[in-house]
Amino acid sequence: MQRGARRRAYNPVLLVLIAVVSVWFPRLVVEGGDTFPPEPEFSGRLVVSVNGKQRQAQVFGKGDRLRLEYKYAVRTERGFAAIEIIRPDYAEVWYVLPQQRELLVMPLAEDIIPTRPKLSGETTRTLIGPAMVADRPARLFDVQTERHGRGERFYEWVDEEMDIVLKLVSQDRDWSFQYERIRKSHQPAMYFEGPPGYKKRASSTR
Repeated sequence: MQRGARRRAYNPVLLVLIAVVSVWFPRLVVEGGDTFPPEPEFSGRLVVSVNGKQRQAQVFGKGDRLRLEYKYAVRTERGFAAIEIIRPDYAEVWYVLPQQRELLVMPLAEDIIPTRPKLSGETTRTLIGPAMVADRPARLFDVQTERHGRGERFYEWVDEEMDIVLKLVSQDRDWSFQYERIRKSHQPAMYFEGPPGYKKRASSTR
């Protein structure tokens, strides 16, 4: 009888513990897993303008990594490439060369397409106000940078929801990029790796 009474006395405590675990465990699983990744993931259409010339590409983004699939292939020292993979974590850019089954590896340039709002060599940032880019609410900033002793100013539009750069325009030279269409969407990690069986070849201009 005493053992049964004890079991009945513990039941409310067990019920409270079960309730707490049932509330918090799913949150821990979501926060510790891949259901809602902390990095922005998106796809869109991009236009890059340099010295009066434009290049268009479909873009897939996952955090700082980008995959650009150009409308027209770009010329490299090893031939034409239609796919460019930007890997800031390696400080490299990879051009996919299907004929040679190679990845042409080049160092990350300063004029690379940025994802995060903070620019290379940024010194000051001033909020101008709200704006719209690619039908998405954004914040417009005036950003001052200094690289290799040379100052440069940019207008930068940052997506309100995803906190990524939607448009960037140099105020000192003919260089800019902007998204014409962009949406949040999960991107497989394989998009940002070299195709299986491809060998990496370092650029001769490194």
